[in-house]
Amino acid sequence: MDHCGECGFAYDSVTARDLPGRLAAAGPRFGAALAGIPDPRRRPSPEVWSPLEYTCHVRDVLRVQGRRLDLALRTDDPEFVAMGREDLVVSDAYNAQDPRVVVAQLAAAADELARAFTALSPAQWERTGIYNWPVVESRTMLWLGRHTVHEVEHHLLDLTR
Repeated sequence: MDHCGECGFAYDSVTARDLPGRLAAAGPRFGAALAGIPDPRRRPSPEVWSPLEYTCHVRDVLRVQGRRLDLALRTDDPEFVAMGREDLVVSDAYNAQDPRVVVAQLAAAADELARAFTALSPAQWERTGIYNWPVVESRTMLWLGRHTVHEVEHHLLDLTR
């Protein structure tokens, strides 16, 4: 996947140099977006997540991607297990969480992941792991970072729809 037809995100538009800053900006951007939504727990339809649920999802994506990056730096070509995104919405009661706490947690996870990517050497950006989406494929840590930025951008769009 190099381009998202739904949100227009182009993976190659994010360089290794840009990536940490784009991640670090996620906290303030989600905070501002969520603050402008009168009822962040309201689902626009039963099958579409609420803005709060999307925000919880992005927080958890940032955390999972951090663990995946760490694993890829310690293990040759690890297989990344799916995060169970649909299950987490229910098991972690996303819509019952405090929006202010979730935004603070998202910002902390984004900052931590941005620092981890900032610390990578050129060789570490090229390390790989087996990613399960959109197809099972070996992906570099640069792709992992770009995909994480895509998750941020795409779900910010979801909040404003």
